[in-house]
Amino acid sequence: MKAQKTSTFFGGAAILAASIAIVKIIGALYKIPLGRILGDVGFGHFNNAYAIYNLLLMVSTAGLPVAMSKTISEANALNRRNQVNLVTFVILGTVSSLIMFLFAQPLAILQGDSLAAPAVRVMALSCFFVCTMSAYRGYAQGHSDMVPTAVSQVVEALTKLGVGLFLAWYLLYLGFGSEFSAAGAIGGVTASGLVSLTYLMVRHHRRSGPRLQAATDDVPDRPGRILKTLLAIAIPITLSSSVVPITTYLDTVQVQNLLQSALGYSEELAVSLYGCYQKAVTIYNLPSAFMVSLTACIVPAVSAALTRKDALGAGKIAESALLALPAGVGLAVLSGPIIQMLYPETNQEVASHCLLVLGIASAFVCMMLLCNAILQANGRAALPIWFIAIGSAIKLGVNFLLVQLPSVGIKGAPMGTLVCFALVSVMELVAIKRVTPHPPKYLRVFVKPALAAALMGAAVWAGYGLLHRFLGNTLAVAGSIVLGGLVYGVLVLVLRIVSRDDLSLMPKGDKIAKLLRIR
Repeated sequence: MKAQKTSTFFGGAAILAASIAIVKIIGALYKIPLGRILGDVGFGHFNNAYAIYNLLLMVSTAGLPVAMSKTISEANALNRRNQVNLVTFVILGTVSSLIMFLFAQPLAILQGDSLAAPAVRVMALSCFFVCTMSAYRGYAQGHSDMVPTAVSQVVEALTKLGVGLFLAWYLLYLGFGSEFSAAGAIGGVTASGLVSLTYLMVRHHRRSGPRLQAATDDVPDRPGRILKTLLAIAIPITLSSSVVPITTYLDTVQVQNLLQSALGYSEELAVSLYGCYQKAVTIYNLPSAFMVSLTACIVPAVSAALTRKDALGAGKIAESALLALPAGVGLAVLSGPIIQMLYPETNQEVASHCLLVLGIASAFVCMMLLCNAILQANGRAALPIWFIAIGSAIKLGVNFLLVQLPSVGIKGAPMGTLVCFALVSVMELVAIKRVTPHPPKYLRVFVKPALAAALMGAAVWAGYGLLHRFLGNTLAVAGSIVLGGLVYGVLVLVLRIVSRDDLSLMPKGDKIAKLLRIR
């Protein structure tokens, strides 16, 4: 029975990890064409509204689904199935929606983008939908059912992709300005919330109807007591989860206002430059999307090794995880060609410079995610929260120093991101060295991957230069990426960067190791 429960738990974790990776990829596929449709200014309006939405959403929902799943799981264990309260989520969703709708103009002005107000108002209803969705997701997770959460996330992303892109394009086609086209794109987010919520409600009532009808004799606790229990669990989780969205929101406010107040840019130019920067951010976010599945494998693998008192094995697993350089090197080397391929009408000089810096930063982001997983598996989940808070504060400080310099401007924003995640990665690597019984041997871990990544980067650069002469930019980018992947794959085998144990963390890893004759 215990083995079955463990299998169910890891299976549920794998389902959620896969859905998150899919959602992130769909999100990138959504934002890349959206950036081309909206242009730099419209994309700036869109991201300004989204930053407000993410902040309110994180504050209102980050910890509550976890709290609800925990309390429901405990209630089921005690056969107290009436301890369910959805009112809290509805209230928080309503309050968040009202704040966004009624204060849309002041919130937009605070960010230095008064024309983002229509998009903020359209986004308002999404808060209600998502807060209510959190209740249903938390309820399902409390019954160890991760499928509704995973499916609803994918449904939400696909709806946003289809509806958002269509509305953005159609409003521009009708002759509306960029601010209304951005609001149309946001309409896709709102529609996706409605569709996902509808799916969750229908599935909940179909699956839970018989269970709810089999009423127990327990009398539910008073609503106030249930709320107090939920908040006691949710508040710490919310505080830890809100660091990144708070920093992102402050980043949008700080950067655009500095461009206007310190450099004398017009609001439209500041928003346009910020939208240009966000296009680079969209590409920079892609590598981390592929790290979700790996981190989901690392946590149980390290935890299992520690449970067996195999500290040396846990250290080896950690060593295999700290490989995140190739994607960042590729983005940095091909920053200009990638921007030209995906966003030909944007400010090429600004966007390509931002992507070059962010490409380097993405390697540190991936490293940070892997370090987070290792620390969590070793029972040190609180440390990454403090580290990212410190890094975020330093990011805002770097922004303040660089963005107001006329020679730097918007290019200072990605520098803040790079400094932030480089610092966080170093702090987490030091922490892993100190708190784990057999920490990774960093010299051995980093030298070979760094050499392989450098050689791969040189091959990509040379390959693009050669192919561009004959094939043009798009085909040259695609060909050089394929070349880089092949070169890195060969170097991984030649330099023996991975072992059979490393591949065992992956699905079908043993078969891959046997096929490649890796020991």
